[in-house]
Amino acid sequence: MPAIGSHGTLLKIGNGAQTEVFTTIGMVGDISGPSFELGTEEATSHDSAWREYVPTLLSAGEVTFDIFFDPANVTHFSTARGSLYYAQRNKVKNNFKLVLPDPGAMEIAFGAYVTGLELKADVEGVLTMSVTLQISGAVTITP
Repeated sequence: MPAIGSHGTLLKIGNGAQTEVFTTIGMVGDISGPSFELGTEEATSHDSAWREYVPTLLSAGEVTFDIFFDPANVTHFSTARGSLYYAQRNKVKNNFKLVLPDPGAMEIAFGAYVTGLELKADVEGVLTMSVTLQISGAVTITP
């Protein structure tokens, strides 16, 4: 079976309305995450010669991505709900969807806080912004 190309992956942000509308975040570059993790707690008793662990909480970690920053793009910078800037400045948990370009259009939906927005303006380059989303709560994967 051949590998599936990642070009065409979409990252969408919800507007928080009763009937939520998702808008594709414009000009997204490389995307990393989510990174699924199961926490454990040591539960070794004096009766055991081996360390023992019990599972605790699940985490989906962070999603990080770069955008080719455009201050006129309403998903990048706006004082209205539905922009990355608005979500961070107002400490709003937004719903996001990561839509993979595979034949089944797998979708990963999650709520997250925008915890990082880092603008970069190289002398020889284009305006970019690195974005960090901290996932909060369960993740839904639709194949």
